[in-house]
Amino acid sequence: MKPCTRKLYVFLSTTMLCSYLGTAAHAATGPTASPTPPPDKKHTPILPPARPSKTESETIAVTVRRVANGTQTSISQQLISQAVPGTNPMKILGQMPGIMFQTNDAQGIDNYAAQIYVHGFQQQEIGMTLDGMPMGEMTYRNYNGLNPLQAISSENVARIDVSQSAGAEAIAATNNLGGSFEYVSLDPKDRRGGTVAQTFGSNRTFHTFIRFDSGVLNPSGTKFFVSYSRNDAGFWGGSRANLFTQQVNAKLIQPIGNDSSISAYFDWSDLHEYSRQDYSLEMLDTLGYDSNNYYNGRASGYRTAYAAAEGHYGSAYQKLSDPADASVYDAGTNVVDYFGGIKADLSLAPHLRWTTTAYGHGEDSQTTWTSPFFPSPNGAPMSEVVKEPAIERFGILSALHYNIAHNQLGMGVWYENNSYQSPMNAYEQPAIVDGVIQGPLRSGVSKWSDPFAQIFNQDYNTNVFTAFVQDTYRPVKNLYLHFGFKSILDTTRVGNAYINPAYYGANIGALTGSEGLTVAKPFLPHISANWKFLKNHELFFDISESVHTYAESGYKLSNSPFAVLQSAFNASRSQIRPETAWTYAVGYRYSSPIVAGSLYAYRTNFQNRLQQITSGSLINPVSEVANVGSVTMDGVDASVTLTPIRHLSIYNSISYDHATYDNDLRNGTTLYPTTGVQIVNYPRLMYKSRLSYEWHGAMAYIDASYIGRRNFTYTGDVKMPSYWITNLGAQYRFGEMGKYNRHLAFLRNLVVSFNINNLTNTKYISTMGEAGNPMNVASGALSYQGFELGAPRQFFGTVKAEF
Repeated sequence: MKPCTRKLYVFLSTTMLCSYLGTAAHAATGPTASPTPPPDKKHTPILPPARPSKTESETIAVTVRRVANGTQTSISQQLISQAVPGTNPMKILGQMPGIMFQTNDAQGIDNYAAQIYVHGFQQQEIGMTLDGMPMGEMTYRNYNGLNPLQAISSENVARIDVSQSAGAEAIAATNNLGGSFEYVSLDPKDRRGGTVAQTFGSNRTFHTFIRFDSGVLNPSGTKFFVSYSRNDAGFWGGSRANLFTQQVNAKLIQPIGNDSSISAYFDWSDLHEYSRQDYSLEMLDTLGYDSNNYYNGRASGYRTAYAAAEGHYGSAYQKLSDPADASVYDAGTNVVDYFGGIKADLSLAPHLRWTTTAYGHGEDSQTTWTSPFFPSPNGAPMSEVVKEPAIERFGILSALHYNIAHNQLGMGVWYENNSYQSPMNAYEQPAIVDGVIQGPLRSGVSKWSDPFAQIFNQDYNTNVFTAFVQDTYRPVKNLYLHFGFKSILDTTRVGNAYINPAYYGANIGALTGSEGLTVAKPFLPHISANWKFLKNHELFFDISESVHTYAESGYKLSNSPFAVLQSAFNASRSQIRPETAWTYAVGYRYSSPIVAGSLYAYRTNFQNRLQQITSGSLINPVSEVANVGSVTMDGVDASVTLTPIRHLSIYNSISYDHATYDNDLRNGTTLYPTTGVQIVNYPRLMYKSRLSYEWHGAMAYIDASYIGRRNFTYTGDVKMPSYWITNLGAQYRFGEMGKYNRHLAFLRNLVVSFNINNLTNTKYISTMGEAGNPMNVASGALSYQGFELGAPRQFFGTVKAEF
């Protein structure tokens, strides 16, 4: 079955199932479902409810949930809705201690530049799910999932549960070395209504969100919502390029009796984004802060890029050591996703629950850039090089939870099959003859077809099976003891390998093919405890081991052991082991109406680190994947929230992370002294603060973050400077509009908001390592294009109406 056909099958299957559930619901008879079943007096559940308690005003600190794993916190829709609509929820997570979020745009939606770290672990090492369904690794050109932004609109996120340790054995992930983000979608509302919101902002930013809630349709409790969002944001710095995405979400819930339900979720996302230029320190010094790729939406941009590809550079570019690498016409990302699942949540007995979810996901992608190094057959000195990964995956999760006496028992399994293709093709760009462009100009965000050459390809197939068993025991009222373990069996095979010698050179050799690797970890333990030893005082600890199965990607695009030449795979095969991490954490938490504070200390031993070692240019780097040893991470997070008067909240947090390499790095015959050097891209020190106040329908906040110096090179001889960034927001909720004018009674609420991002207009380096990191100055670090620049001050205004 062709990729598009299978994806259409996923889409139609999900839609038909939703329709079937709705039809069945209208025909069903029975009592109306209760929102929350009454607790059993003899066997009260031993853990608190999954959702945080409702408060009048929410801060980052008060969303902490008391569970046996004492390292879990939550961020809810209330905080997300205070940011610019359409903002990546991970940007709000970036206000938490130990978490760093970076991007080059105000909303954090650039698929290429958005980057998040947790205690030194990058996003590829953080497990992510939506309503329990795995979203795979958050990487550019994802191979086993999708970016959370493409899975759910930010307005439909109910909360995100964050675990900053490697535990959470029940999560459907094979990469949660540094923790997990569990997204939970909003349920349809019981009352029929709708929401319409429109945002306007700097640099031609427009964000539209429309949602319809059916309300309860019949005595059985059937309800659904469907939403549409559209975001269009121009580049800052004068470019005519933009970031465009549109998305449809739908969710249906069919209660069964008083304590069971069947639900369905569907997502369609269509993303077309230009990518900003990767910067080097040399380019920043020579070209300035506002330079970008040549694309400007007009023929003049193409002519300038064409001349550069022929060796005719502008005066500023002539000062660069390698102007060809910096002279790119355009780069873009085009991604279409279909993602959905059906979940049965059934109460089999008073204390026994069974949940099962079946899901499917299809993705077509094109990530493009105009190469001045590979001419088109029509005589143009450049061509459009397009990576075209595609994903087809299907899976099922099932778990049983049983409460008995002082124990909460759980066990479950997860299986997924993932088919991933990673071709890269070349397409013609029009020639210029006698000053005339021969044919229409095509942009990086258009749909490319009919390539004149394939550059490389590999097809992957992965089967993953995991199982978990866990028990949370409460020997006394205020003590929770947790023990669990996870088992993983993951097998990946790669085939249909091809590499084009006309592009890489006649002696390139063969690409890795007809090979396979298996990760088998039968026992990954997780032990934790939570003790409330005095009123408002808690202590907790957490010990866990986790594993990261082997990554997959196109040739030289990641630290995948498969994405190399066959000769390199053969040479490294005996040394390749899956990455593992042992994390040990202890903490203290205090909570009262006036003060809420926490202290969290951790040590992580990150072993068998697989590293893509890069040298040379961004365009055609020399890369290898090797087991480079281990990293030791020691750190501490501290946070406190003060509420001196009602509705006023003052939040402060500080994080210190001493994460250093335990081994020197070898690249060919050169040994680089990296032992004891702080890891790249993540700071040793971070500080965050937020002041917020609510009065009647008004709310205002100001937040600030300090990001310390970060190593750009592995040896630490090039560091990026520290910076402060501040954001401001205000909002007013008018409430029921009928009290102002009876003709407006149909409006249940009207909200106006105003936001300023980067209030002080700070110039800073944001995302780092998106194209790899150099070894040191001698290897070309100053001219290596491996970081992005942060967005300047921008203004946004929003009007939202609820019906």
